Amino acid sequence: MAVIQFIPGLNETVIPEVKLTRSRDGNTGTATFRFTNPNVLDISTSKEGDITGMYLDDEEGQLITRDVNAKFVNGRPQAIEAVYVIRSPEDWDRFMRFMERYANANGLTFTKAA
Repeated sequence: MAVIQFIPGLNETVIPEVKLTRSRDGNTGTATFRFTNPNVLDISTSKEGDITGMYLDDEEGQLITRDVNAKFVNGRPQAIEAVYVIRSPEDWDRFMRFMERYANANGLTFTKAA
């Protein structure tokens, strides 16, 4: 089972929009995750702890990014944006394996940019 967490042990139930960029040589890139009104921002989850990063967990292990930012509207958090940096072809393969598992677990499909 592939899950995304912001607080270890607390699965995020909101499905993010994910945008990928890749360098021309295909070796590096970024994955930008945007969660609109994620459950981690609910008052009821505040007792679970603080957001310390974004954790992508599956049977192979964990991918982690600390590049996590909240977006505010009228002083209230409305979204979380997290950027996962992919540093090598091996990282690409590992990230794509996670995303395939996450997509299958959540009924998602891949749409290539035009």
